[in-house]
Amino acid sequence: MLRYGLNYLIDIANAIIVDVEPTPARTYDEVESTKIMLDRTERRFGLKPKRLAADTAYGTSRFLGWLVGRRIAPHIPVRDASERDDGTFSCSDFRWDRRRGVYICPNGKALHTTGTVHEGYKLRYRASKFDCEACALKMQCCPKGPSREVPRDVHEYARDVARRLMRTKAFLKSRDQRKRVEMRFAHLKVHHRFERMRLRGLSGARDEFLLAATVQNLKTLALPTLGPPPALRRASFA
Repeated sequence: MLRYGLNYLIDIANAIIVDVEPTPARTYDEVESTKIMLDRTERRFGLKPKRLAADTAYGTSRFLGWLVGRRIAPHIPVRDASERDDGTFSCSDFRWDRRRGVYICPNGKALHTTGTVHEGYKLRYRASKFDCEACALKMQCCPKGPSREVPRDVHEYARDVARRLMRTKAFLKSRDQRKRVEMRFAHLKVHHRFERMRLRGLSGARDEFLLAATVQNLKTLALPTLGPPPALRRASFA
């Protein structure tokens, strides 16, 4: 919608839009708007979802951490760019030992951290230089450095939760149900001709988006009571 993002919070079981939040057309703002809508829906209606389905754009570590902290199951693909394509070991080749709080490399050595958070979101786990220099797997692990380092996001636990959920039947069901959400936006453009804004500013976008959501909800509620078109009813009795 031009310079604005239309964000819906939808009860996918009933295909009803329960909240709307306009934002600038930036992914970060759109993800943050989901927190606003979830909090507002719980405050206004006493509704809190057990799960939230969304696409990969919402699979950031910070947002996943927020959901898990609120005990909302994230049925969201994890955004992950840690896999390497140069033939060396990726982060996934290192096993996380939760009890000890260390990573274990493919050769069984531990990687430790000082506990310092870098760039505001990650810890650095480093192997011993002595272990790496004597390791037979060094050329597959850290051919250009003296020792191997593995970054770990401060919200990695939430990312692990989301990864486990991705392997469940419930996640696959949520993925299929998300089509109802996508159809909402398709119908808005195709059937309701909502292709451009008529009011200016974020407040104007909010008014237009709320009116559009109201029309869509009324249509959803009315359709079950209307029955088939007259032509189809006559054909059924022919």
